[in-house]
Amino acid sequence: MTLREERDGDDYRHLAAYVDAEGRLHVDGQDLGPATAIVSDDGEYEWYKTIAAGDVPRVVALLDGQPGDDVLDLLARNWTGARSYELERRLRESDIPVELFVWSG
Repeated sequence: MTLREERDGDDYRHLAAYVDAEGRLHVDGQDLGPATAIVSDDGEYEWYKTIAAGDVPRVVALLDGQPGDDVLDLLARNWTGARSYELERRLRESDIPVELFVWSG
């Protein structure tokens, strides 16, 4: 599901989420354009965050959901567009383990 898809001149920002067959939550982002210059020489920056299935209920609680809420439904209801930046901040500042992979050119 798409959490963010923004264009600002030559800059493009995309953030998506999905749950894989093992129940892990993936939050994947891609930024393209001149604004990536601080982290990328070629105008592209990508990151992939993976949260273990056992920690997904903690993510639901972190995002003000209720026990048993489907994480993707919760994200779709409350954490898209401008709110996706708050989602990223909450994840970053939490103690929930996140496997992070970053690629930049």
